[in-house]
Amino acid sequence: MTFITSNPDSSQILLATKNKHKVTELTAMLEAASIRVRVASLIDSPGLALPEETGDTMEENAKAKAQAAAKATGLISVADDSGLEVDALEGAPGIHSKRFAGDNATDPDRYGKLLSMLKGVPEEKRQARFRCCIAIAEPDKEPIVVEGICRGKIALSPAGEFGFGYDPVFIPEGMNCTMAQLHMEEKNRISHRFRALAAAMPVLKQLLSVQEK
Repeated sequence: MTFITSNPDSSQILLATKNKHKVTELTAMLEAASIRVRVASLIDSPGLALPEETGDTMEENAKAKAQAAAKATGLISVADDSGLEVDALEGAPGIHSKRFAGDNATDPDRYGKLLSMLKGVPEEKRQARFRCCIAIAEPDKEPIVVEGICRGKIALSPAGEFGFGYDPVFIPEGMNCTMAQLHMEEKNRISHRFRALAAAMPVLKQLLSVQEK
């Protein structure tokens, strides 16, 4: 695919990620919202480099990626940053969720370190939340940011075979199982990313409508 660099194309938007699951999820939600637009991604343009996630907040990281993608392609661009925030750790790992146990760490390394740091912390003080910030950018305009939050607590030990990341140790609010024990359909109905995407739908619909006029 060749991206345009001027005259924004209202028939497509760019999701600034190489994650196929995110592309599928956004496409499905756009269709459900009756927004007829093609979703491109960085899979289609591997040479497009985004800035490193060096911001102090998830919002800053998402905005930087969305702005860079929009300026490079001329398309309305969508980027996200997400992480796990644990109250007992003063919000950590937060923006460092991916690198919490080192650059080459595995998911078990990350949640293993988390459980180790929470050793001895009772269940009633293990509150946590998954947070996702989504930035929507047009070329040369300030991005619009929305967010989604899934509240819960950190389990005493990992459980479940589904999901990824910290899912095996995160118990969603109102449930007695971890996120990794939920099938994908169940997880997607309550996840922080789903909630952030839901908040993004009205913004995208308005931006696309404005461009079409």
